[in-house]
Amino acid sequence: MIQSDNRFTFIGPCSSLIRSAFRGRNAWVAVVLTVLGASMAVAADSGSGTSGAVEWPARAPVARPAAWAPDGALEQRARALLGRMSLEQKIGQMIQAEIRSASPEDVRDYHLGSVLNGGGSFPGGNARATVADWAALADRYYRASMTPDGDRPVIPVLWGVDAVHGHNNVYGAVLYPHNIGLGAGDDPRLVEAIGVAVAADVRRTGIGWAFAPTVAVVQDARWGRTYEGFGHDPALVARLGESFVRGLQGPPAASDQLGPDRVVATAKHFIGDGGTDGGTDQGDNTASEATLRDRDAAGYYSALAADVQTVMVSFSSWRGQKLHGNRYLITDVLKGRMGFDGLVVSDWNAISQVPGCSNASCPAAINAGIDMIMAPTDWKPLYKSMLEQARTGVIPMSRIDDAVLRILRVKLRAGVFEQGAPSTLIGKPRETFAAREADRQLAREAVRKSLVLLKNQGQILPLRRDLRIMVTGAGADNIPMQSGGWSLTWQGTETSNADFPGATSIYRGIAQAVAAGGGTATLSPDGSYSTLPDAAIVVFGEEPYAEGKGDLQDLGWSTRSPRDLALLRKLKAAGVPVVSVFLSGRPLWTNPEINTSDAFVAAWLPGTEGGGVADVLFAGPGGQRLHDFTGRLPFAWPASALPPRDSATTAFPVGYGLSLSATTSSPVALSEASGLTQVSRRSETVFYDRGPLSPWRVFLGDPMGWQTPLTATQAASASNYLAVTKIDHLVQEDALRAVWNGKGLAQIYLQSAGGADWTTLLKTPRQLAFSLKIKARPSATTILRMDCVYPCGASADITRLLKAAPTDQWLRVSVDLACFVKAGLDPRKVETPFLISTQGKLDLAVSYIQLEPVGAQRPTINCS
Repeated sequence: MIQSDNRFTFIGPCSSLIRSAFRGRNAWVAVVLTVLGASMAVAADSGSGTSGAVEWPARAPVARPAAWAPDGALEQRARALLGRMSLEQKIGQMIQAEIRSASPEDVRDYHLGSVLNGGGSFPGGNARATVADWAALADRYYRASMTPDGDRPVIPVLWGVDAVHGHNNVYGAVLYPHNIGLGAGDDPRLVEAIGVAVAADVRRTGIGWAFAPTVAVVQDARWGRTYEGFGHDPALVARLGESFVRGLQGPPAASDQLGPDRVVATAKHFIGDGGTDGGTDQGDNTASEATLRDRDAAGYYSALAADVQTVMVSFSSWRGQKLHGNRYLITDVLKGRMGFDGLVVSDWNAISQVPGCSNASCPAAINAGIDMIMAPTDWKPLYKSMLEQARTGVIPMSRIDDAVLRILRVKLRAGVFEQGAPSTLIGKPRETFAAREADRQLAREAVRKSLVLLKNQGQILPLRRDLRIMVTGAGADNIPMQSGGWSLTWQGTETSNADFPGATSIYRGIAQAVAAGGGTATLSPDGSYSTLPDAAIVVFGEEPYAEGKGDLQDLGWSTRSPRDLALLRKLKAAGVPVVSVFLSGRPLWTNPEINTSDAFVAAWLPGTEGGGVADVLFAGPGGQRLHDFTGRLPFAWPASALPPRDSATTAFPVGYGLSLSATTSSPVALSEASGLTQVSRRSETVFYDRGPLSPWRVFLGDPMGWQTPLTATQAASASNYLAVTKIDHLVQEDALRAVWNGKGLAQIYLQSAGGADWTTLLKTPRQLAFSLKIKARPSATTILRMDCVYPCGASADITRLLKAAPTDQWLRVSVDLACFVKAGLDPRKVETPFLISTQGKLDLAVSYIQLEPVGAQRPTINCS
């Protein structure tokens, strides 16, 4: 950096990042990145990924209370506590268990340092648990952790939760736009205010730790977690990540930093999860070390400057090595050179992906620098193995003491030793939150600022409120769709509008706005009408998803969902002006839809306050503009459906976005050539991959009710003959465990209301394939069935297979599809591609259910 005429000129590999930071609203980002630039200029990116070949600057100085100093009272207290702890207590503190598998008594008996509830996990398994239910369970865990243990110290347990766009696991909570929308708004003040509101909601349920924010710098929008990132620009990620941490924890050295209405924040997922090749979830980031530092570390430097207390490690790899086993990056870089003195936590069962490790044993991850292991279900065998490894020196005591000291340090800073039972606020009962109006207005403001106007032909927007408006499209009156993943359930699926009390769908917001101006708004699910409307607002886009399930092979939307384009063209042909509102967790190729629309709005995933969309689409009662479009693209909008490396151009660049006063209304016509030679339609052949693929859904049935949907992480059939729970197979909750109790006939199945036509697929020999683990063999005949609108269907007796196959190991099972056709399956109308039923006892798990071509290896079950 050189200074000339009172202006700064930046040079070196970080120059554009530093310039962007200075243009932003947070001056400290520029200071941090200036330091980075100075060191990076002498370590330019040579393409080498050799560990240690690149300088990693220390974190910027942070204002802290005197007690937090290395020789301060808090640090002395932490060391004193550590000195009084037994080995069993220390190992317990290093484990974080899931509330479905760890009781308060377990917390007491094993000295567990933390519990968490995963996405779709609730007190008592009740998705509609009240705030009081959450707080009561938190109190039970807290009191169990405070049970006296002779002369040993008692250490309060700390509960963690993924509060990524609001307190999104809690029934009735306000859900804010996902980070991609906040990135489009690029308002650090607003993001910090959202962090404050989210922290308050989390604390009201008795929880003190939020696994947020995600500070991934996303490079490939095919990644299913793209919407969790703020954008493509490292400087944008840095300033908004810092703001979110300040909101959750409080500003560094402020009087309320980590106070009773704040929570411990987490910067995640360290490091480079947004830069994996092909946008593959849990994949490999092959960037050089300098790129990892310059690009992927930007959000961590900013989070550290906000004094973030915890960092979560990524499932992904860097240059072929799993991050959970990378001592260089965790210990040498993060804890050493960057100066992070908080605790490092693993992700959900991610230790099992480190070579030589399993969910129950991974000294390599602990020795690499992981301080706390997120072990949702296998924590008891992990506890046992860690004890043995500590006693034999496989895990050095110095490493254990360092990990526990960091855990104690964070707990002391968070005040959990003094604040008492979680349901209280310094001894006084906390107020519950029942959709506080101020939070709803804050979320509505965030929605307005997140919207990006890509086209406004003929200045059709803003619309007058006295018009006859038709609202249509799959997302028009669909709160789960506008909220996306991590909304009550992990994937955001298997919910309905009724699961979001107090929320406003986009249609409801439009209806309220139009009614106030003397117009009418009609909801038409299929786009039909009796009277020609003055304008149609078509709301469409992606169904909810989270990581893994959301990964794509290409960026095409028109190619995957032709029904939306058909609806737009039908309305256009009738002479109806069309305003498109596109819901998505990433930019997608929508050129045909943009061409067919008079106006096109990228609305991302706005959350529960759909009224914010109407605020910008419509003028005020007198025709004046109330709110303008201020959102700008945080990612480039693709010009084709090809993956980013194959597409040389973009339709709209990063930073693009029209305002209502703009004279430009977007290009007259965009190319409608997708660039694809083959269109991927996974749901035609894949039914269950980390969850059911739309339009397929999971149901349970017994004689008291044959269609009970699986709406959370666990469910039971109407007569309780069958219980189903989501469990881990290859990754988090990618399998279904089904337990029949033998008291009556029950079944688990996948079904689609519309059904599917397999006629074309069957021109190539196919087999139904699925992964299977047998926990307990069947006590009665067990049937595998396919239905073509019951009673049309065909079945196969799989009892002999289930009795002969080995137990407690995953197997791949396949059944020749020709057998089902010969037995009566009509391939033109398959509505149930997979069903298992029995009236006896049986315990098994299934995952990855799909149709596959019959290859060299013949099906496990043939027609004989």
